[in-house]
Amino acid sequence: MSLAKFIRILGRGPGRSRALTRDEAREAMNVILNGEAAPEAVGALLMLMRYRGESAPEIAGFTDALRIGAGEWNRLPVALDWPSYAAGRTRGAPMFLLAAKLVAAAGYPVLLHGWNSHQNPVASVRLALSDLGIPEARSPDAANFLLSRHCIAYVPADALHAPALELLNLRDVLGLRSCLNTVLRMLNPTGASAMVQGVFHPSYRDLQSDAASLLKQPSLTVIKGGGGEFERHPGKAVTLLGLREGGRFEAVAEPLMQTTRRLHEPDLAAVEPAAIWDGTIHDTFAIECVIGTAALALMTCGEDVETAHKTARALWSSRDIRLAA
Repeated sequence: MSLAKFIRILGRGPGRSRALTRDEAREAMNVILNGEAAPEAVGALLMLMRYRGESAPEIAGFTDALRIGAGEWNRLPVALDWPSYAAGRTRGAPMFLLAAKLVAAAGYPVLLHGWNSHQNPVASVRLALSDLGIPEARSPDAANFLLSRHCIAYVPADALHAPALELLNLRDVLGLRSCLNTVLRMLNPTGASAMVQGVFHPSYRDLQSDAASLLKQPSLTVIKGGGGEFERHPGKAVTLLGLREGGRFEAVAEPLMQTTRRLHEPDLAAVEPAAIWDGTIHDTFAIECVIGTAALALMTCGEDVETAHKTARALWSSRDIRLAA
């Protein structure tokens, strides 16, 4: 089987082309994953989808197919799925990792997963993990053990779903991102009831919310976050889109402080998350970023706004500054 019929659907021209249905998208991704598609056809399909603009049914269909290949992860006891697939050279240090640690300290098992390309070392998630005491897992058994011990673990995309990562990395060949950046954010391999997602372009908030609704995700919060990560600016109002109990959700998180500073100032990019956590460096802006991001994640897990902020602030005050994994 080939991708020809799906490419024809997408590329027939004005007035004749259309988006794929969820079933068609699932079938097309299965063709790719089964190795039945020519490389040229895979590139054509992904770029036509990008040119047209991906639809929620297409994202859901691709996600359906990828979840089959990630089925072995589904048995893990995870409360919050936290994807990290941002790319680019403008990001600063990954302060959102500290927020994930606070959520784990609240008793919600957190699974971080991702792949970050085209980033400078300061912004590297993988490089920051060991300094922050966040263990990396490369198998479901390892992740299960680490979650039981630390309530948090990180799984790189190559261990989670290697074929999907190969598709994601076609960016280096095609010169443009594809919908795999969105699909991998939607993967939620463990079936966690709560998900948080960050986007760089605001339009993707609706796309990911609509796709999650099709996938029957109970709780989701999507924000325009720092560099595309789930990381809030503490000095700005943040629009929250997503789902609560499977229904459409929209709210605004008010600023936590007054500041005109950008989330990632180039001259402050060297601030290390580990130094913020252990108190070596006191940076009010960074601390409020961490607390505010954690509060949004706790709200996604079911806590009300006031409780979530109180809990996040209390967890920060009582955090264990030791970072050994």
